[in-house]
Amino acid sequence: MHEPILKTAAAGAGRWRVSATAIATGDGVTIHLGGGERPHVGAVAIAIPRPSLRDPARTSATSSVITVTGHKDDELAKPLAELAAARLGQVAVVVVGVHVEAATDEDIERLADHARQAVEALLAQLERPRGAS
Repeated sequence: MHEPILKTAAAGAGRWRVSATAIATGDGVTIHLGGGERPHVGAVAIAIPRPSLRDPARTSATSSVITVTGHKDDELAKPLAELAAARLGQVAVVVVGVHVEAATDEDIERLADHARQAVEALLAQLERPRGAS
């Protein structure tokens, strides 16, 4: 039996900081992204890896999303869950809750960029072979 692996990463600063935590179990990963001025639970996505429909030699993912009414966190949860599932070849669940009051388009773009950067940093840690430092 493998012990779950806990990894953390973050990107951005101040009101645009996004923190990410991953728990990898060996056959799946759960990632929580929270940030902005008020971290919360706004959406959850689950993605399952599968061969790409365009190129079966590549891995893609199929996903489902649940969004809290009035939230737009699904716009981050879905693509990031698909990214994690395809890269790790495992089921990936991503929970997202980032909020900046009266957010401008620039605020939203920064938060989205930082969310992706934080997930990329987690994936880089998780893609390393077990036991490697």
